[in-house]
Amino acid sequence: IADRREGIGVCGWILVSLSFFLVFITFPISIWACIKVIREYERAVVFRLGRILSKQAKGPGLILVLPCTDTFFKVDLRTVTCNIPPQEILTKDAVTTQVDGVVYYRIYSAISAVANVTDVHSATSLLAQTTLRKVLGTKSLAQLLAGREEIAHSIKAILDSATEQWGIKVARVEIKDVRIPVTMQRAMAAEAEAAREARAKVVAAEGEMNASKHLKQASMVLAESPAGLQLRYLQTLTTLAAENNSTIVFPLPINMLECLGQKNKRG
Repeated sequence: IADRREGIGVCGWILVSLSFFLVFITFPISIWACIKVIREYERAVVFRLGRILSKQAKGPGLILVLPCTDTFFKVDLRTVTCNIPPQEILTKDAVTTQVDGVVYYRIYSAISAVANVTDVHSATSLLAQTTLRKVLGTKSLAQLLAGREEIAHSIKAILDSATEQWGIKVARVEIKDVRIPVTMQRAMAAEAEAAREARAKVVAAEGEMNASKHLKQASMVLAESPAGLQLRYLQTLTTLAAENNSTIVFPLPINMLECLGQKNKRG
């Protein structure tokens, strides 16, 4: 629509001339109705006799609008935050979830936003909701929970290509929250607890195996040096005495007990 170059015709120029003449004869009172102020973050799309006045939107600053033949629409170019309400979605593995998100976008072409769509903000919000449902319907629950960044990028790409003709540039898409049923939460918690217990048992078994290997190596070293075993006994006594225990157990070699038994038999 913005690329059309047809003129307004002879009748149109006559009406425009009459409008200028009306402004001239009522000057300076009419100047307050003709001059409009456009802010730095705004652009104005001016229609003259139903046609867009120029290829580019006007502003920022002062613009002249004829009171009888011109109408204008202000377009805000700042980034808009669009909240996606919670959507009830059935995932690929038949799990019902509720997902909500937020879309950040801005208008880069004021003429396209005014001329190509009735309500650009409402259209973008509805398109974001349908795109969210369509994309998440092809993902499983595990993919949904673990791949939020990837899903957000795919939604952004789809929205960006669809809203390009509306003069919209999607800056960012974020998935805020994923709600799953309480029964599914309990099942997932039980599964995670069982997996942690299994990993703990595996780690404990590996520790026992490593400890037995080291004990075997230590026993081989002590077997080669009998005096080292006695030193180990003394070290154990030192450790027990440091804990202020009232009872100290002193281990005796078995061969000493055997010698005592033999002497009792002889006596």
